[in-house]
Amino acid sequence: MTQKILVTGGTGYIGSHTVVELQNAGYEVIVVDDLSNSSKDVLDNIETISGKRPAFEQFDLADAAKTDEFFVRNQDIAAIIHFAASKAVGESVQIPLHYYRNNLVSLMNILDCQRKYKIANLVFSSSCTVYGQPDKLPVTESTPRKDAESPYGNTKRVNEDILNDSIKAYPELKGIALRYFNPIGAHPSALIGELPLGVPQNLVPFITQTAAGLREGLSVFGDDYDTPDGSAIRDYINVVDLAKAHVVAIARLLENKNKASYEVFNLGTGNGYSVLEIVKGFEKATGVKLNYKIVPRRAGDIEKIWADTTYANEELGWKAEVGLEETLLSAWNWEKRVRGIQ
Repeated sequence: MTQKILVTGGTGYIGSHTVVELQNAGYEVIVVDDLSNSSKDVLDNIETISGKRPAFEQFDLADAAKTDEFFVRNQDIAAIIHFAASKAVGESVQIPLHYYRNNLVSLMNILDCQRKYKIANLVFSSSCTVYGQPDKLPVTESTPRKDAESPYGNTKRVNEDILNDSIKAYPELKGIALRYFNPIGAHPSALIGELPLGVPQNLVPFITQTAAGLREGLSVFGDDYDTPDGSAIRDYINVVDLAKAHVVAIARLLENKNKASYEVFNLGTGNGYSVLEIVKGFEKATGVKLNYKIVPRRAGDIEKIWADTTYANEELGWKAEVGLEETLLSAWNWEKRVRGIQ
């Protein structure tokens, strides 16, 4: 019998790519999304890519009554991947209460229903923001977590604690937290990708929208960091590589291959690139020159971080495979398709 996986936030950027990979792997997928930062049209493109349309329901998982009513009707779910969350670092500094309410309550509602309806397995979408600005690089899974630099980062840290504490208290639960570094790029079909509503909060969609003429120019936040070119450094991972890690994590839980009830894995490439290197890499990959300017640092941003991926590589048998220029080109191909650019 085909196993059913619930993907919350499944019409979003990482969620939609993960739905494709789950369906390609033979799972039955049901998506829950409130469409606050995505579109239902994504389901059409998921169907075109994978040949199958996931089931879909639209509601806010922070609504406990609606969440419970959903699980009453779907008690045959084998595992959950929880993406649904507000996710912009800068925005979270401006509207922190929205981030705490949305990101924490939704997970607690899901955990309540997991216990009530006997659904053991959860893969949680966490973030390298839990490390804050680390003292030592690269970061491993045992690198101490620090006070977050933003409310967004703090919600990821607190949610990890909620998940870990719940699994300790309720032995019927199992969970894996995947700490993402910086997901970029799009599906090679150019049918799904990162399409934020309003002004992009992340670097690469701002780059592609600038290249497409939607934005007058790109702002590089800070050139006075302690890095080779003064701009901040991140570990940028292809979104399809990231999505495939979720399929591996789900199989690990369903096949009882997890070595502890709660596990944590870093998902990155192991390489750090500066913002200016990403700008130059995009120009090289696409042949498109970008109009950019240096502006002051942005609140909530850290200076530099990249992953040690040894544990995920060895324990999950997963590694990032798609190179930076190919990834940046995929983001541009997606932007061109969306905007009707030849």
